[in-house]
Amino acid sequence: MNTGCHVQYKLQDITIPDTIKTVKINFIENHATYVNPQFSPALTDRLKQKIVNQTRLSQTNLDEKADWIIDGEVTEYYQSTSGITSTNGKSQTSINRLNVTVKITKREPNKDPQDYTVSRQYDFSASQSLQSAEARLMDEMIRNLTDEIFNSLFSGW
Repeated sequence: MNTGCHVQYKLQDITIPDTIKTVKINFIENHATYVNPQFSPALTDRLKQKIVNQTRLSQTNLDEKADWIIDGEVTEYYQSTSGITSTNGKSQTSINRLNVTVKITKREPNKDPQDYTVSRQYDFSASQSLQSAEARLMDEMIRNLTDEIFNSLFSGW
């Protein structure tokens, strides 16, 4: 489908200009107040796998060889109260929420960087510790955030 220099490559609603052939995906840094040491490496790895497996792009580790450079940072990762119950006139937390926000920047030569922000919330029982909730929710969090980041980068969602 290469008929000109401005033709778009399209596969499963993925749009990549035909001039883009390589991508460098940098480590997604965690700049949130609370840092889960497993989160950033898992998110970075999953995003790399998804981009390589679901696009025609080749991965490179060199900035000068990359048509696109993807940077990212976790800007928020915190627990909040989502639900409260009242028993015998006393309020008690019943549901907690893990809030996660990731900012992604796509850079390419001679263009302004494009920023995408993805936020998700994950509810869990207040009787559960944050650490046990994270262990239970980690796969779902990584999968959902990776899908949303991918869609933002390649589908314009």
